[in-house]
Amino acid sequence: MHPREPALTSASDFSALIRTASQEQHTEAEGSAFMSELLGGRLGLEAYTRYTEQLWFVYRALEESAGSLADDPVAGPFVRGDLFRLPALERDLTHLHGGTSWRDGLTPLPATAAYADRIAEVARDWPAGYVAHHYTRYLGDLSGGQIIRGTAEKTWGFARKGDGVRFYVFDAIANPAAFKREYRALLDAVPVDDLEKQRIIDECKRAFALNTRVFADLGARFRLPA
Repeated sequence: MHPREPALTSASDFSALIRTASQEQHTEAEGSAFMSELLGGRLGLEAYTRYTEQLWFVYRALEESAGSLADDPVAGPFVRGDLFRLPALERDLTHLHGGTSWRDGLTPLPATAAYADRIAEVARDWPAGYVAHHYTRYLGDLSGGQIIRGTAEKTWGFARKGDGVRFYVFDAIANPAAFKREYRALLDAVPVDDLEKQRIIDECKRAFALNTRVFADLGARFRLPA
């Protein structure tokens, strides 16, 4: 256990502790200059498109690994097809690029490559670490991701929940609030000891840091004039 972090006193503490312990990194990611400018409507469609491309690399790493983890006692309960985002991302990118050739020559930014590589690494070698990345991505999409969707619809004229923002639309989840409660119950029940839970928390912090570096990479490419 790290200094100044509360002890795990019962199984039901874990979902709350994981949220509290990673709050600083979460806030830093949300408050990045790139995301602030994007949500403020001050960046163009090219920046939004580039961001969506980076998400495709991250979710490809998450979802192409999912099949091999479906039967894992730790990660398996979190692998759910109703969360998968790749098909929606690909539809969005086809819309944003005006055709299906968007894959041609598409490469990740350096920070995105590092992020995707880490996801692939934990999926292969440490299923509990995969849970950390799963949590930080999908619960974020169900929550803060909806703010991005609303901004994109308003700023660039996408149809409500239509092509261009389908990544943020979870059609297969009828009640997001209930789903998030069920997800947190899964976290509380994760079958690992307290030391491993602390490692998961640390990996959540790392996941947010990796995401923040992607924003920094994007921000360096889409600076507003002084």
